[in-house]
Amino acid sequence: MVKSHLGKRLTRIVAWLVIMKFCAVGSTLADDADRIQPYSGNPTYWQYSGQPVVLLGGSDQDNLFNHPNIGPEGLEAHLDLLVSVGGNYVRNTMSSRDRADDSSDVYNDDNLYPFHRDPESGLYDLDRFDVTYWARFRNFLEMTAQRDIIVQIEVFDRFDYAADRAPHYPGLGWSAQPFNPRNNINYSAEQSRLPERVDTHPGRRENPFFRTTPQQEDNPIVLRYQKSFVDKMLSISLTYPNVLYCVSNETNESEHWSAYWARFIRDRATRAGVSVHVTEMWDAHDLTSPMHRHTFDHPDLYSFVDTSQNNHQHGQTHWDNMQAARKLVADPPRPMNNVKIYGGQRHGGGTVEGTNKLWRNILGGVAAARFHRPGVRPGYYGIGLNEQAQTHIRSLRMLTDAMNVFVCEPHNELLSDRQPNEAYCLAEPGRQYAVFFPDGGAVTLDVSAAKNKLQVRWLDINRSKWQGPRSADGGGTLELQTPGEGSWAVLVLAEGAANGGR
Repeated sequence: MVKSHLGKRLTRIVAWLVIMKFCAVGSTLADDADRIQPYSGNPTYWQYSGQPVVLLGGSDQDNLFNHPNIGPEGLEAHLDLLVSVGGNYVRNTMSSRDRADDSSDVYNDDNLYPFHRDPESGLYDLDRFDVTYWARFRNFLEMTAQRDIIVQIEVFDRFDYAADRAPHYPGLGWSAQPFNPRNNINYSAEQSRLPERVDTHPGRRENPFFRTTPQQEDNPIVLRYQKSFVDKMLSISLTYPNVLYCVSNETNESEHWSAYWARFIRDRATRAGVSVHVTEMWDAHDLTSPMHRHTFDHPDLYSFVDTSQNNHQHGQTHWDNMQAARKLVADPPRPMNNVKIYGGQRHGGGTVEGTNKLWRNILGGVAAARFHRPGVRPGYYGIGLNEQAQTHIRSLRMLTDAMNVFVCEPHNELLSDRQPNEAYCLAEPGRQYAVFFPDGGAVTLDVSAAKNKLQVRWLDINRSKWQGPRSADGGGTLELQTPGEGSWAVLVLAEGAANGGR
């Protein structure tokens, strides 16, 4: 899966020189078909390097680029581990977060901010960038591109601009931000109309940092530096083909903020002669909330949607809400990403339920799913890339590699004798059927559309191991009972549809 690092680097250098040449004369590139984009054969999925892909991921940090020493062996080893279990999808907030406390190594204490800081005064100069911060970002994108890992960037994480989340997150909010007028030499609180202190959760929207655009409070002084920051990020990220963009993390701010930055990113990409895909992540846990319609109803601006907040839901409700959202984005169809799967001690119903969400998402027709970071202690918010996450990513990749998910749809109506949350079905009726059981069970699968003999294979998810195949008759129903307790999946293929007919 890992391609020649030198060859890809040379290719990228040549591509960037071509981009610069075209931009210099006001033209655009004619072909960027190898970039991440909706799959031409079924735009509810992604394609990369011209091939359809299912995006699966997990990582122990959200701002990976700013953690070059993550884990025992560093960032490169962390990415290699993800690839080794079949992963190809990570989240990256453009954040700077220091260590939580002396007893925790969840956060590194060498996180950097994007702007130059004077070592004597401790103040930032927003007209100068920090060289190492941006070198880390470029190195991260280089490492992920070499490994065919798709990066979903969140440009603004609202928690970076709100109250410090003590005692677990001291110094991780507005008090440490370069944009805070107390921390820079470029403007005062009076000039910028920004507070020096924010005391509330970002959901309270105390900080006008997110209201600077002309359609909102029209704050050109701060907007100038926000644009400079995003321009700097794009000057690097647009040269890489493996990047998706999300404006914010779980925002509840005005749609004008999100639309302004979505257009800004798309405009800069057009000038560079490349195509990019942008979305917004809204805060509402209910996907039928009007808040989500800002992206669902504007495919011209948001070419994919992120429905991560649905992962606060559990069991059958988690599936049902996702299916309702799929109908809302069916015309035109777009990829649905879940860059955060909650499942830990605080959010998401526990670690087992978190792994169930990975499977329900993918069998529910979602294009991308990633386990959320652990947080301030192991398993606090999610399972990141721990051994449990590795097992489920590996097993799900074994299933998706054995079938052609890109022609399938969720088909729970093919299951009978089913209890809520007992089993979930993704199928191309007549040719291939995949059924996931969160915790054992028995259901009846309608295979009347399959006229040929069937091959039935059970996947022991917790051991990442296929059981031997057995034959069955098509044209009627098929009784499916898991070989044991725990998580199982079964793949049913019609004769002549090996590997899903690919």
